[in-house]
Amino acid sequence: MAHSYFHASITAKKWGGVPEDYQAIHDWFDGSKAILADMRHRALRHHAEGIFMAEQVFGVTMTNSAGRTVPVRLIGEQHVLDDLGHIPSFADWARAIAPARWMVRVSPHAASSQSVSPTGALAIAA
Repeated sequence: MAHSYFHASITAKKWGGVPEDYQAIHDWFDGSKAILADMRHRALRHHAEGIFMAEQVFGVTMTNSAGRTVPVRLIGEQHVLDDLGHIPSFADWARAIAPARWMVRVSPHAASSQSVSPTGALAIAA
């Protein structure tokens, strides 16, 4: 979905109230666009743990302008489902990140158990 306002509009249709009731939650999920303006920004909050983090930020429930109490987790789940079609774990995102040499400080003692491919990807021996 292109903009968090559209997420908020869908949430308002589902749970009542107006989009502005939900805007802050959806802005939080998409706030990582400020540092990475493509779909990879979703790796920071669009996963199961991100949904539970939203509860820590906004509380377990919120009350919309129609007076209805709505679980924040359900709002977060809908946001992620709208964007990805499923709710991945953070591990799902991490598996998609190709390790690179700069991500690890390799000491001379560890060099025998790690190697770097010609593309710069790091392979760690089990």
